[in-house]
Amino acid sequence: MHFDVIILGSGPGGYVASIRAAQLGMKTAIVEKESMGGVCLNWGCIPTKSLLNSAKFLQSIKKNGELFGINNENLEIDYSKVLSKSIKIVDQIKKGVLFLMKKNGIHVVYGNAKLKKRKKIEIIQKEKSIGEYSASHIIIATGAIPKIDTKFQYDGKKIITYREALLLSSLPKRIIIVGSGSIGLEFAYFYHSMGAKVTIIEICSKLFPNGDDDLSDYLKSSFDRMGIENYVSSNINKITYNHKSHEVIVDVKTSLKNIVLKADTILYAIGVVPNIQCIGLKEVGIQTEKGFIVVDENYRTNIDGYYAIGDVIPTPSLAHVASHEAINCIEKIKALSCQEIDYNNVPKCVYSLPEIASVGYTEKESKEKGFQIKVGKFPFSALGRAISDENTGGFVKVIFDDKYDEWLGCHMIGNHVTDLISEVVVARKLEATSYEILGSIHPHPSLSESIIESIADAYDKAIHL
Repeated sequence: MHFDVIILGSGPGGYVASIRAAQLGMKTAIVEKESMGGVCLNWGCIPTKSLLNSAKFLQSIKKNGELFGINNENLEIDYSKVLSKSIKIVDQIKKGVLFLMKKNGIHVVYGNAKLKKRKKIEIIQKEKSIGEYSASHIIIATGAIPKIDTKFQYDGKKIITYREALLLSSLPKRIIIVGSGSIGLEFAYFYHSMGAKVTIIEICSKLFPNGDDDLSDYLKSSFDRMGIENYVSSNINKITYNHKSHEVIVDVKTSLKNIVLKADTILYAIGVVPNIQCIGLKEVGIQTEKGFIVVDENYRTNIDGYYAIGDVIPTPSLAHVASHEAINCIEKIKALSCQEIDYNNVPKCVYSLPEIASVGYTEKESKEKGFQIKVGKFPFSALGRAISDENTGGFVKVIFDDKYDEWLGCHMIGNHVTDLISEVVVARKLEATSYEILGSIHPHPSLSESIIESIADAYDKAIHL
């Protein structure tokens, strides 16, 4: 069977590409080896946010229960119901994606796809070929898989990744999380809120390594207050398993000394790598570099008719990036005019508590690039809405170029900042200056006032600071 376009993978890159292709009149097929929606829907973005919502609700009751006449002394957690709620939400959204496939007339194929020459793919189910499909255009959107430290034995039981974490039948009493990127931080907050003893091991010199230094410092202080143990500039030397006590024993080299930690489970959250093994890249001759598929500005590989988007190419491994690349790739195939993606204006969010949201350059990066900068910061503790909501932790930090008044970056930590960051993304897209933003009236009381106040602080005009 021949199609105009075949997409490999049904994550936020793949399924969005298939819908946009169908909208533009292309005969479209999508191949998925596992579950519709890919990692984001089934194992990442959606189920983890459901778990975090349960954690935040529990913490809110513990913190504020007495104010509302709730006796929280004997709170019990039914962990199985916490997990089942996330599964129910995933199933609901998955049905929505399948509905969109049907609505747009997209042919869905389940199985492992292997690329063939002359723009063909072979579909394999249970290690048997069930036939071939051909297309004028083939888009690789197979996403990413968890990165594992090959020095240590990964068994999926005591040493796990985020996939197994979502399937644990019971809550570990003690868990060691390796890595403090978004995945590690979110699971650290979740397990701590559920009552587990959490320890983070981070090889870099700060938590949230790619974030602005002020964010990382505040996050560490916040986790310290919660009782989430964390070791930065630290690395694992050895992992052993005590069969008698069923403990995982971890020898850790910190910046000061070697320590020994014990836990029920180790969660590896050290990042992801492109999921491009065994899909036929070498057979077709598609070029890779440092584990990523090489593409040009139109997402074309070095072989005509083959494209790649999302986590398999060296752009930010984020669902919203993959979706935008998907739309651009299809529109470029159809020779339509589309806006190029500014990868420096991609919001990066962590949905723990406190939430984290960033876009653009950090203060350190701005200085390294030679900008003369103005920096402003405004704490939520000085904001009426935050005080009335009794969520005063965190701040908004802005960075502007002193010469051209360009908004170089914005970094937030606190309640609902993953929603606030969108205003910054739009303003930077429109090349708004501080002068224009300060002249834009924000509602009072609102959390968005923190953006105005932080900009005013950069120019020594802050009213409430």
